[in-house]
Amino acid sequence: MSLSVKIWLPISLVYISFFLWYTNLSGPLTEQEIETYKKIYEESNSERRDSEQWKKAFKFMNEDDGKDFYMVNFLDRNESPRIMEATGEGATSLDLQMHYMEYMWPQQLKRASHPVFFAFVLNPALDIVAAQGMEDWDIVAIFRYRSRRDLFEIGLNPIFDERHEYKVEALDKTIAIPVGTPFITDLRLALFIFLLLFGLIIERIRA
Repeated sequence: MSLSVKIWLPISLVYISFFLWYTNLSGPLTEQEIETYKKIYEESNSERRDSEQWKKAFKFMNEDDGKDFYMVNFLDRNESPRIMEATGEGATSLDLQMHYMEYMWPQQLKRASHPVFFAFVLNPALDIVAAQGMEDWDIVAIFRYRSRRDLFEIGLNPIFDERHEYKVEALDKTIAIPVGTPFITDLRLALFIFLLLFGLIIERIRA
């Protein structure tokens, strides 16, 4: 086996493995999948689910383009959350939020979905139009989702309902907005460039 093959074969395998995990290869949601999700929603405890919010969610399903997307979250913490069973007395909003994320982290990561930005807000909104009450936020967080399918598989799991109550109680208000982004920001491109440079350096050192 030549030196080039020894260097580039494992590098190629690493990148291909990452690409296959990180990329939605199943295409947009099918009509059958959407109907299945609707059935799950209808059979769930509807008192825990905002019907107007889910109408928007189903519109998001129907318009699926099969691409990844980012969820931009604005969070305003509740400084005095009520006592919740799993977190007990004296728990802070952060404790409740972390109980919610105990479910979310593994569900997201196994679907190549992850945080890409997290920041504490420095000041109330400096420019706001026709959005009274939206001036004050504590945290802005952005999460990458591999596909809309992944988002709804996470959100329609019965465990999500139980944990989501803790997120709701942890916050005074929140907004989550799905957005698209150019491929230039994608980790697949960043990893490709890194592995290419790494391979070229190793090849030059061993030449």
